[in-house]
Amino acid sequence: MVTTKWVFEPGHTGAEFCARHMMVTYVRGQFKNVRGTMEVDPDDPEKARVEATIDATQVYTGQPERDAHLRSADFFDVDNHPTWTFASSRVHQVSATGFEVTGDLTVRGVTRPVTFDVSYLGQWDTPWWEGGRDIGPRRRAGFTAKARVNRHDFGVSWNDVVDRGGVVVSDMIDVIVDVEAVREPAE
Repeated sequence: MVTTKWVFEPGHTGAEFCARHMMVTYVRGQFKNVRGTMEVDPDDPEKARVEATIDATQVYTGQPERDAHLRSADFFDVDNHPTWTFASSRVHQVSATGFEVTGDLTVRGVTRPVTFDVSYLGQWDTPWWEGGRDIGPRRRAGFTAKARVNRHDFGVSWNDVVDRGGVVVSDMIDVIVDVEAVREPAE
């Protein structure tokens, strides 16, 4: 088994969540500089391993007051749980470019199994700049991962009621992660 190690390029990797708001629209939040690694055997991709870390303190929705509320104990409780993590436990290839990646997602110190539907977007040799000069090429690969989670499963349970029985925030949250990974040079 020959595995290759890939490192998420944090400047080009990010995560997003989408929640229904006030029963009528959607609000999205972003996390930049997502860090992670993949170890992949190109001949047996189902043996791949993936790990990722998100800095929850850096949540951005475009509204500072909402961002502060999301960082509070009502939602992400970043003073006690500043990072979220994911560690894969199973990879299942469903098509030439489609995978189901199951693993443990930890948010607010609560760990639950989550399955991401992952689309492989391809790979390409690209320049690699260090110290002001191109020492490439380096191989890059792209992926998009999507999952739907119940926020209450992770202790994110704040809500408020609006007129006629509606709620401020939906229970189900869509999570999308866009990954640009760079293959590490062979040792």
